[in-house]
Amino acid sequence: MNHEFLFAAAAPTLNSLWALSGALLIAMMIAGVAAVIMARRYFRRGIQSKDRSGAESPRSDNPTAFMTASMQAVIKKLKEQEKELEALHRAERERAQQTERLSEAVTRNMPAGLLLVNSAGIVTSANPAAEAALGVQSLAYRRYSEVLGARSRLTELVAECLKEGRTFRREEIEYLAPSSDLRQLGVTISPIQNNANEITGAICLLSDLTELAALQKQIHTKENLAALGELSAGIAHEFKNALATISGYAQMIRSESQPGTDLHEHSELILRQTRSITHVVTEFLKFARPLELADEQVSLTPMIEQIVAEIGEAVPGVPFSIVGEFGHVSGDDALLRQAILNLARNAGEAAADNPAGGRVIIRGEIDNSGSLQGQRILISDNGPGIPAESLTRIFMPFYTTKAHGTGLGLAVVQKIIVQHGGSVEARNQQLGGAEFVVWLPFERENVRTVDSAGARI
Repeated sequence: MNHEFLFAAAAPTLNSLWALSGALLIAMMIAGVAAVIMARRYFRRGIQSKDRSGAESPRSDNPTAFMTASMQAVIKKLKEQEKELEALHRAERERAQQTERLSEAVTRNMPAGLLLVNSAGIVTSANPAAEAALGVQSLAYRRYSEVLGARSRLTELVAECLKEGRTFRREEIEYLAPSSDLRQLGVTISPIQNNANEITGAICLLSDLTELAALQKQIHTKENLAALGELSAGIAHEFKNALATISGYAQMIRSESQPGTDLHEHSELILRQTRSITHVVTEFLKFARPLELADEQVSLTPMIEQIVAEIGEAVPGVPFSIVGEFGHVSGDDALLRQAILNLARNAGEAAADNPAGGRVIIRGEIDNSGSLQGQRILISDNGPGIPAESLTRIFMPFYTTKAHGTGLGLAVVQKIIVQHGGSVEARNQQLGGAEFVVWLPFERENVRTVDSAGARI
């Protein structure tokens, strides 16, 4: 093989490669020099302000030294700016933390309950007042329908606010707490919207109006009782006088007629009916007549034990249990005994109808939750309960569900309890049976008129 031919043939190719490499090297050198010149001009302009202030500028005769000094100046300035930004960021973070702490303190100490619900239905925030009003602890990060009750009126209002964006102002609703206490709440609910008018949640303000509603109801009941007493006392006396006259003539007819005749039987029937009506009028006079209350310390424990012993003889097939704590209240021992005895007897008679066996529980609770401290007495039975249509009417005079009742027993009970500054209500239990709840203050006070406008939300 001819090596000279191969070398000669390859020579033009190598020469062209060397030429191309040289051209690229020259171009790179030119580009580097141009870059150095442009950098010198750039950094010279960048440090002119420092030169004018009297500071010594680096010499530009040596490009490397000039570049190093210029970069150090830029780095120093960047570090100074970084420190300034860090200080600003720290101050902004402290202000945000202070604002957040102030917001939390305001929310925590609000007298009204505050509840925040997001669009997904989760409670994102709740203050202690909201937990107290609802009777639920640890509300945050729970679904509002679970906390408030799936069928409660409050759940319906929050759901409607989240769905339609409606605002509810100063609504008064009934709320059943987990402890089975029926509470009156003042509620204001409004939607939370973003810049695009999309509903992102709801804010709910709550106020517990239970004590205020009970006080207003007590005042209203006392006014009605006073008006009814004034109206009916005179009528009842006239009825009693007329009945006495009828009874007297009936006795004369009976004494002058022969036994077994129609006249004798008719006179006997008149006497029985007049005695029955006289009993009703007498009971009504007890209800209508103003009560004169003795002011003494009444020990409830021995009173209730004696009541249970008396009823045990009248209703022997129904066991009575006394549980809880009982204290002392200020009032009239005889009248309070009459009221509680009436309620306990009604409970025993209702429980006696249970084919599986009746029972009555009298439970005492010391109430220190509100502004007025008192004694709560709960009398519950496992009888048939109270019809729903009768719950709001059973304390009305002459309303009765018993075949031979006068309809004045519970009306008298309510009058006695209200005159002592307390309250009484009836409700059905979830597992069956009825429960009467009596509340009596430890110290009896005069009932005051209260305006609820300022207390509502």
